[in-house]
Amino acid sequence: MIAIIDYDAGNLRSVEKALQSLGEEAVVTREKDVILQADKVILPGVGAFGDAMKNLEQFDLVEVIRQVTAKGTPFLGICLGLQLLFERSAESEGVAGLGILKGEILRIPDQEGLKIPHMGWNSLDITPGATLFQGLGDHPYVYFVHSYYLKAAEEQIVAATTEYSTHIHASVEQGNIFACQFHPEKSGRIGLRILKNFCQYTPQ
Repeated sequence: MIAIIDYDAGNLRSVEKALQSLGEEAVVTREKDVILQADKVILPGVGAFGDAMKNLEQFDLVEVIRQVTAKGTPFLGICLGLQLLFERSAESEGVAGLGILKGEILRIPDQEGLKIPHMGWNSLDITPGATLFQGLGDHPYVYFVHSYYLKAAEEQIVAATTEYSTHIHASVEQGNIFACQFHPEKSGRIGLRILKNFCQYTPQ
């Protein structure tokens, strides 16, 4: 069973539907016991970094997420869910992120001819051997909606990058922890394959 963490940050049902289309049992929940007992856990989300951290704290989910990631349960952050795994964000100065991974979230720099938020399809440069992108070939296109981007502190955890006004760390993998800035659940066939790769991942 895959637990999708509900912390009032939107975009939960589209993730649930995508998983169900793959034949996976998925439940949207904020129940601590359900999340801790799940085979895999997903933290989706859209919205502001500070509001999201406030919601996670309000629903007593911060410690639950720390426990899940620490005990080796496969964990996937999507969009805002990726950003929250890191230490801080320029969107919400003074608000600490979960700090499970090292790095910061920065605003996409203004550039003539480019709109912010970044909304649309971009191709990825994949790190060879990245788990989420097995079987996808070179430069798959995925769907982004964001104004802030990840700059990971450790280059070795970066699984995919893209270019939009700047060099964006679009996906990371570290042990049992995976995260995507883009939306696999909105990325058609490619996105479903990425979710399937996560669902099929077995910790070593």
